[in-house]
Amino acid sequence: MRSSSRPLVAGSLAVTAALTLASCGSSGSGSDGSAPSGGRTHVVSTAMGDVEVPVAPKRVVVLDTAELDSALTLGVKPVGATHTGTESGYLSYLPQDEVAGIKDVGEMMTPNLEAVAALRPDLILTSKIRHGDAYDELTEIAPTVMTENTGYPWKENFRVHADALGRVPAAEKVIAAYDAHVAEVTEALGGKEKAAATEVNMVRFVEGADIRVYGRRNYIATILADVGLGRPAIVDKAKDGFSYDVSPEKIDQADADVVFHSTYGDAQKSGETRTVGSGLWKNMAAVKAGKVFPVEDELWIQGIGYTAAGKILDELRADLTK
Repeated sequence: MRSSSRPLVAGSLAVTAALTLASCGSSGSGSDGSAPSGGRTHVVSTAMGDVEVPVAPKRVVVLDTAELDSALTLGVKPVGATHTGTESGYLSYLPQDEVAGIKDVGEMMTPNLEAVAALRPDLILTSKIRHGDAYDELTEIAPTVMTENTGYPWKENFRVHADALGRVPAAEKVIAAYDAHVAEVTEALGGKEKAAATEVNMVRFVEGADIRVYGRRNYIATILADVGLGRPAIVDKAKDGFSYDVSPEKIDQADADVVFHSTYGDAQKSGETRTVGSGLWKNMAAVKAGKVFPVEDELWIQGIGYTAAGKILDELRADLTK
């Protein structure tokens, strides 16, 4: 992963200037963009230790996709967010009316801290693995809540986000609704025994990298496991449980009863075009059985939250009951 420390540290003087300018503005919270006035706080346990945050933060900035999903799922519209390398800016599965008006504060790995400071946030949400190197600078701007990682521990992270946002009761309702949704999908697939007998693979074509066969310790794997779907033996070769990388010449190793696949980047540069047109791909059992489904990378891989998960469950049900 690229280190974010250099570009962020380079902008520290600009951040200081932005904070100075912001302090000259009026107090109070309102539609004019002013920062919220002082109020009650509570302590949130984070990857960086205990952090004191407002009980009901009003001006939240999120620096990754999981945090954006969490905030919107809980009914909190951030004032600012980073974008990923997508053409649409914010991930396309998110309702356009909910992301409209959120200020873009830069690319996810290299957020513009001057832009963040200019928004006068009262809470920043991110993770240590993404922006741990910039923690001290971020805390100069606003209380910063970081989870340790992203992806696999998304459910635990959601609870941290909910605590920081003052939305714990709402979070419990979201979790209960997800559990009920999972049970409905499993039942639609014929029950737990039939679901477990269906081996499913998730394949991702990545521009500039080998093809990834997703293992058991990542976001999408947790959803497949919740539904009770089986996984082929190859997933247990995944490094740290995350993914097992193969070349186009070994794509047949990704065969399963059902194969979902997504693409990050250009279809040709990622190897997707070449691979799905190859004899190895066409001779896979899943392809011959018509059980291969292209899915949106922004939803299945990048979303990492309960709103994304709900849409994935609907797609799993639709595809696996065809």
